[in-house]
Amino acid sequence: MTSSRTASPDGPSGVVFPEAGAGRSTTALGRAVVADALRAVDPVGARSAEHETDWRHGYVGHFRRLVEAGLLSREAALTIARDGLASLHRRMRVVPDGGTEIGLEQVFDTPTDHPPLDTATVTGDGAVERELSLPYRGQRLRGDDLRRRLDAWVDAGVIEPSCAEAVRLVLANPDWLDLRDQRVVVLGAGAEMGPLPSVLRWGGDVVALDLPRPEIWRRVLRTARRHGGRLHLPVRPGTGDDDAALAAGAGADLLHRLPQAAQWLLGVQGRLVLGNYVYADGATNVRVATAVDALTHHLQGRRDDVALAFLATPTDVYAVPADAVRHAERGYAARGPARRSLRVLSGGRLLHRNYPPDADPGINDSLVPQQGPNYALAKRLQRWRATVARDAGATVSFTVAPPTRTRSVLRNRALAAAYAGAYRFGIEVFEPATSNTLMAALLVHDLRTGAPAQPQPWQDEAYAAAHGGLWRVPYAPRSALGLAVLLGIGATRG
Repeated sequence: MTSSRTASPDGPSGVVFPEAGAGRSTTALGRAVVADALRAVDPVGARSAEHETDWRHGYVGHFRRLVEAGLLSREAALTIARDGLASLHRRMRVVPDGGTEIGLEQVFDTPTDHPPLDTATVTGDGAVERELSLPYRGQRLRGDDLRRRLDAWVDAGVIEPSCAEAVRLVLANPDWLDLRDQRVVVLGAGAEMGPLPSVLRWGGDVVALDLPRPEIWRRVLRTARRHGGRLHLPVRPGTGDDDAALAAGAGADLLHRLPQAAQWLLGVQGRLVLGNYVYADGATNVRVATAVDALTHHLQGRRDDVALAFLATPTDVYAVPADAVRHAERGYAARGPARRSLRVLSGGRLLHRNYPPDADPGINDSLVPQQGPNYALAKRLQRWRATVARDAGATVSFTVAPPTRTRSVLRNRALAAAYAGAYRFGIEVFEPATSNTLMAALLVHDLRTGAPAQPQPWQDEAYAAAHGGLWRVPYAPRSALGLAVLLGIGATRG
C-alpha cells in the first residue's frame, strides 16, 4: 500500500518529486532512478550512481553508463528501460489541489471534481498541400532540390543516410502526407519543434494539448486558420466558438489536471498518434515528462490503437553505427596543423577524437553539462518509453532531431554561443521551421511504414537520426564546446 500525507497548502501541487529529508530533492530522485535502472544489469554502476556526491556535475558519466550497459544485449537495454520507468513511477507523487498526497500510480483512480473538457474543432481556410517541401535558408525546397539537399547533408555528415532514405520515400509517396486517417495528438501544441504546422498544411487532423494560456492558443489558432487541416482542442464547458473565446477557454494542464486530460483523449475517435513535444525549464521538465509518461501508460492500457512519437535531443549519449565512426575518423586524420597544435598545447583536453578507432558501435557523448541532470532525465525517460513500447508491439516514431535555434536554446547564453560557433567544427544548427518540417516528414514515414524495429534498441534510436553532425565530426563534442562558445561569442559581438 502506498503511504499518503496531507500536503502543505504552500507547497507544490500536481505531479511532484518525492520528499527526501527536508524537502523534495531533484538530486535524490535522479540519483535513485538511474541507480534502479542500472541495478539488475550493472550493479557496480548502480552503486556508483547511488554514491555520487556531486550529482549536478557528475551525472554525465552515469547517463553515459546507462547507454553502455544497454549494449550488453537486447534484454539488457530493455531491462534498463523497464526498471528506470518503474522506479520513476513508483517514486513520483501527486498532490491534488487542497487534497492528500498520493502515489503517481493512483492518480487516475482518484475522484476529481474538475468537469470534463469539451471539444472545439477549427477547420482552416488554406489550401491543402500534397507535396513535401522543406523551408531552408529562405527557400522552399521541393523535388530534386530537396533530394540534392539530403545528399549534401549526408556527405557532410549532418544526417544519417537512413534519414535521407526515409525522406526520399516520403517524397516518392506524396499521398502519405494525407493524415486524415490518423489523429495526431500534439502534446505541447505551442512547441516550435512539433509537427502541428506541417500536419495542418497537409490537411490532417491535429488534436492539440497545451497549457490554458491564451497567448499559446492565439498562436496555434492563427496557424490552424492559415492551413487546410482540422484542429481539435480541449475547451472549458460553455466556451464560445470565435477565436478570442477559444483562446481564452482552451487548454489542458497535464501537470495539475492529468485525469481530466486523459478522459478527454480517451474520447477522441480514430487512431491516436500520441506525440510528446512538451518542455519546461529546470525541475519542472521532469515533472511534466513524468505526467506525460503516466498519461501514455494509461492510454495504452485502455486503447489498442495508440502509436507514440518522440523527438530526441541530439545533446545526449547514443550508440552510433560503425559507418559514423569511420566518417569521424577520416575527418580526424585530415585535421589541420593548427588543430593538432591546439590539442597538444591543451594537454589533450581540447579537440580529442570522437571515438576510439574501429569502435562498433561507437559511443557519441554529446551531453552538455550546462543543460543539467533534470533535462537529461526527462529526455532519457522518453527513450525508455519508446524502447518498452516498441518491444510490446506499438508503432513508435523516435527520431533524433538536429540542433535547432529554438527559444529555449537561445535563452541559455552558453548554449546559444556554442550554437553560433558550432559551424566551425562541422555542426549545422537548424532553424525551427526546417527542423519541424523535416521531423514531421520522418513521422509520416514511420506511420506509413510501421517504423520497422531494428535488431537492437540502440539501432532503433540511431535510425534516421538528424543529429546535425554531432555523431560524425572528428572531435568529441564536449572537447570542442568551450572553443565553440568562445568563437560564438566573438561572432555575435561582431
